[in-house]
Amino acid sequence: IFLSDLLIACQMMFSRYHFVSKTFVKNSKYIKHANIFKQNISSQESKPCVIVERLDSLNVMTIGINRPQKRNCVNIEAAGLLISAFKEFEKDDQIHCAVLHGFGGFFCGGYDLEELSETPEKDRQKKISTIIFGDGPMGPTRMALTKPLIAAVSGYAVAGGLELASMCDMRVVEENAQFGVLCRRFGVPLIDGGTVRLPKLIGLSRAMDMILTGRLVGAEEALAFGLANRVVKKGTALNEAISLAKEISKSPQGCLRADRQSALYSSYEANDIDDAFCFEVENAAHVISEESIEGAKKFVSGQGKHGQFNVGDFN
Repeated sequence: IFLSDLLIACQMMFSRYHFVSKTFVKNSKYIKHANIFKQNISSQESKPCVIVERLDSLNVMTIGINRPQKRNCVNIEAAGLLISAFKEFEKDDQIHCAVLHGFGGFFCGGYDLEELSETPEKDRQKKISTIIFGDGPMGPTRMALTKPLIAAVSGYAVAGGLELASMCDMRVVEENAQFGVLCRRFGVPLIDGGTVRLPKLIGLSRAMDMILTGRLVGAEEALAFGLANRVVKKGTALNEAISLAKEISKSPQGCLRADRQSALYSSYEANDIDDAFCFEVENAAHVISEESIEGAKKFVSGQGKHGQFNVGDFN
């Protein structure tokens, strides 16, 4: 049942008691709030299903899934727009970090199965091929990003939404957020990196727990798993994630990206530990002349003492 349906049902229930003036006045407040909620949803529906905002002064970009009436489930249009947004993020030298989030109190409910189910049988095979091959059904999940990405998770991050969150480097999670492989119930597989990334993020045993049972995992358990990096109050994940992105963007970016890439290579691509060590050195060699010498001078001058982040701008 959608929240909008529930609110309409509540309105109908409240209207039955309008003849009692006190009750009517009290209930009319609920109806007013319900109408405001519906208006907010409607205003969001009139906007694109993916909204990109540049915070130039922070060197940060936010990418928001805007299908709240569908729990921010991703359809073909939204997937294409997400790919375009992440390509824009990658090529923009002035943007150092991005935040992925969802509008309307939901992160993402996965792929839009209604769109898939309504596809005529004669077109179904072609559509399935379009969805499966390429960048991934959810859009950017198979892209190799070179810059940090943070997920601001509110409400549900389930099925493909969990896979989107898992592709991010960090996850800032609201206290009422829920993660889960809810697609388990409907025979829909994880094909946006869920079976690849989850075991790396939280270990095989915990990943198997989530993948095989499909059960929901709350914010605190996700924090204990290592799936969540921060747990914050309801309604604050986006702002907290932007603040985190702002801090990340202040660091020398060449060194930060080299270390990030080495960690990813070691986790997903290295043949063995020697291969990982070699890549780490070769990948970071250019940073010594480009940033490390300047950083050493700042250190000698007394900046950054006692763990303070007062080193100034390298970028």
